[in-house]
Amino acid sequence: MKTEVMESSRCPHPGQESTCCQEAHHLRVTIDSSSFTVDKSLLADNCEYFRALFQSGMRECQQEEVRLQCVGVLGFLIMVQVLNGERPVLNDDQIVEAIECTAFLQVPALTKHLINVINSENCLLMYHTAATYGVWELFHSSALFIRDMYADLKEDVVTLPNSMMEYIESLLPSSYVAVCSHSPSTEMLGDLQRTVCYLDEDTQEWRVLTHLPVSASTTMAGLAVLENRLYIFGGVHDVSKKVVESGFCYDPAANMWTTICGPQQPRYNFTLIGHDGCLYAVGGEYDMKALSSVERYQASSGSWSFVSPLPCSAASVVNAVATNRIFICLWKGQGATEIHEYLPECDQWLLVTTLVRHHSYALYMVAHKDNLYVMRNGPGDDFLLCVMDRYNLSSGQWTAISGQYGNSKGSLFTAVVRGDSVFTLSRHVTTEYSIEDHIWRPRRHMKGFGRIGSIYTFLMRLPKATISLTGTPPGRTQDQILRVSPILSSQCSDHT
Repeated sequence: MKTEVMESSRCPHPGQESTCCQEAHHLRVTIDSSSFTVDKSLLADNCEYFRALFQSGMRECQQEEVRLQCVGVLGFLIMVQVLNGERPVLNDDQIVEAIECTAFLQVPALTKHLINVINSENCLLMYHTAATYGVWELFHSSALFIRDMYADLKEDVVTLPNSMMEYIESLLPSSYVAVCSHSPSTEMLGDLQRTVCYLDEDTQEWRVLTHLPVSASTTMAGLAVLENRLYIFGGVHDVSKKVVESGFCYDPAANMWTTICGPQQPRYNFTLIGHDGCLYAVGGEYDMKALSSVERYQASSGSWSFVSPLPCSAASVVNAVATNRIFICLWKGQGATEIHEYLPECDQWLLVTTLVRHHSYALYMVAHKDNLYVMRNGPGDDFLLCVMDRYNLSSGQWTAISGQYGNSKGSLFTAVVRGDSVFTLSRHVTTEYSIEDHIWRPRRHMKGFGRIGSIYTFLMRLPKATISLTGTPPGRTQDQILRVSPILSSQCSDHT
């Protein structure tokens, strides 16, 4: 891999480097005894160090060669790979040199790639090295990952300096959250079952986080978490399938709901995906017709816009985000399941792979590291069983996962991944599995959700003093109960 990158970065005309670099606006970068030729605009657009150098007006900005003393060859090569659109898998030595490189050259794309590949094997190395070099975005992201796996990593965490260990412990862990399918209610006929609940893992009980706004619908709606806020769009009022026009946002730090505008195209039975500051409303139905349109919501501006449509009309599109990349799963019939990736930078859907497996009616997908796990009901009489296949994004290979999951008391079709665990639930049981190479091994069983209907599940970082709305005192409104103390509010904003 190193040789290929070096060759592709070298000037294609040995002995004529100066002329070639000048004509093609290339720059020769020398590190120790190695030299590489890189597109000058690529460096200027992506590296703060080179941008400042080229704009300084100093003699160096006119030179055809720059010597770097502060970074290693390996880190620089990884940076070039990332800037060229590659997603290299990194070992420990490469991680350290890449962090050193992004620290000195200030390369946001490289920092983002490092964040995207944090896992249980490298999170402590990422955390400690990022602290050493002052890459604070990576430092914080690594700490959040460690916080979510604290019980599994505690023996290793205690070897860190006290200040670093205390920082991890100050963060809020991700909680497993669920909400059932509910139609809108009224103030006069309040429904105490219209609640969003979280799993208290200490007591292994489900507890109420908040009540849904009376006009919100989670029936055939789109739900997603973005920047630790829960968004609900669409949904229907009743069997007439009249769409709820407004959207709703719940902020656990303030423990408050706000009303926001819904998509331009009314839709139900659609998928909502949160990614990089945006929400994507994917496909769905309207007026009994399947849709192919996709809309993007910019959370910063509160505005919707249409983006590239799906390859075909589809409702209830299965999705997962792996290594910060959006993937969807389309069931094409005849047992064929297509996985497409959405590329935001060029607004394009790209066919990644096709799997042919017969199944009955249900399909689901989750991501862990650089793997996509596609789950489905078994065909024919085996529809109560869940079988699974894994697609590795790096190798492009499918693997059948051994074992069958689910039965009449449980299901994997609401799975959520946290660290190296996956949580699933049904009315009767909540199960945590440990994700291993070729099997998901049951880790513990907890109380089921106890509700009927479709269930949405997701992760959120919740305040330590979570407010329960169960049994709201008479004479007090929901808005009054939804207030939190300024101290709690500041703690939430500091540690999410």
